[in-house]
Amino acid sequence: METFFNNIISSVGINDVLDILIVSFIVYKILGFIRESRAQQLVKGLLVLVVAFFLSDIMNLYALNWILRQTMTLGVVALVVVFQPELRRGLEYVGRSKIVKAPFGQLDKEKAKNITDEFVKAVDSFSSTRTGALIILERETALSDIAETGTEINADISAQLLGNIFYEGAPLHDGAVIIRGDKVFAAGCVLPLTGNKNLNKSLGTRHRAGIGITENSDAISIIVSEETGIISMAIDGKLTRFLDTKTVEKTLLNLYLSDRDDDSFKFSRILEIFDLGRKKDAGK
Repeated sequence: METFFNNIISSVGINDVLDILIVSFIVYKILGFIRESRAQQLVKGLLVLVVAFFLSDIMNLYALNWILRQTMTLGVVALVVVFQPELRRGLEYVGRSKIVKAPFGQLDKEKAKNITDEFVKAVDSFSSTRTGALIILERETALSDIAETGTEINADISAQLLGNIFYEGAPLHDGAVIIRGDKVFAAGCVLPLTGNKNLNKSLGTRHRAGIGITENSDAISIIVSEETGIISMAIDGKLTRFLDTKTVEKTLLNLYLSDRDDDSFKFSRILEIFDLGRKKDAGK
């Protein structure tokens, strides 16, 4: 037995170790993507079909075996059509470039603090006056196609400008505002709605649009309810409600000021803040 293991160890080279590590990393990423999307239910269904296929083959159930074989052959095309949003999101995640950094990492500390203060003033005003607002912070995934559905502004971020945009009766108040770096890039934009059927029925189109854009990109949504003034934020398809301006400020500061070369740390810090918000939400 010792000789057997020694032979195995001696036959393993650096290339073999590298090959195993790469495959393990890819499988880990795929499993993580499956766990965070509707693909989790898909995998369960496929496992049931595969088990049924092998059982029908072993038990000589020819008719059932033939049907399952044909189903799995045609099913590949059907899966591409049905799960096109998930596949697109996965490919966008793989294709995000780390060579060209997002505009957030290019701002100095003082400017980032001033921009955050303007956001907090605007959101606080919207909440107190129950003014509906939908602000989208672009990160690595470009939202130029979304911006084309609205009006390009390309102006400096200020509480006054955001207040004028979302003022009831203003031409652009019903759409979303796209923030690119330190600029209000576009306003009055139309966003894709989420397909999540498990959302609270009280959530309207503004919240569903805010969640939808984060399902199709790595953007962050800030949403203020017109009916209640409740502040919400969405990231990675998950909505956190009943936030205060301090939470908004912490999220934005972590987004703008975290180490620009450590995106995973930046993203984890934002998720930690969101988890705190969800705990507050659960207690209400």
